[in-house]
Amino acid sequence: QVQLVESGGGLVHAGGSLRLSCAASGRTFSNYAMGWFRQAPGQAREFVAAITPSGTSTSYADSVKARFTISRDNAKSTVYLQMNSLKPEDTAVYYCAFRAPPTTVPPPTTPWAYDYWGQGTPVTVSS
Repeated sequence: QVQLVESGGGLVHAGGSLRLSCAASGRTFSNYAMGWFRQAPGQAREFVAAITPSGTSTSYADSVKARFTISRDNAKSTVYLQMNSLKPEDTAVYYCAFRAPPTTVPPPTTPWAYDYWGQGTPVTVSS
């Protein structure tokens, strides 16, 4: 049983930064690709960023490129999302997701490619 626990969300002013964390348990973390998605009220869940098991390949949504950075620490079974220059349109619940093998390079960007999901952490960016 895989468990994913996100943390680090909160309220921030536009232009500010937040760092989300997602701690995984129940599998050998270093074997699995990880992704971040977000869902704003009344909208579909959308891709934000993803990273391969080794961390050598990443994918980003165009809307967050150059502002967000995904990284992972396999020794700590944790994936991170550093979010800089936040905008009000980044307001959403952010979810981490865990993809079982096989690995693809670059990592997948669609929700249905991921097998396990965390409970989400809310991010609110005020203008």
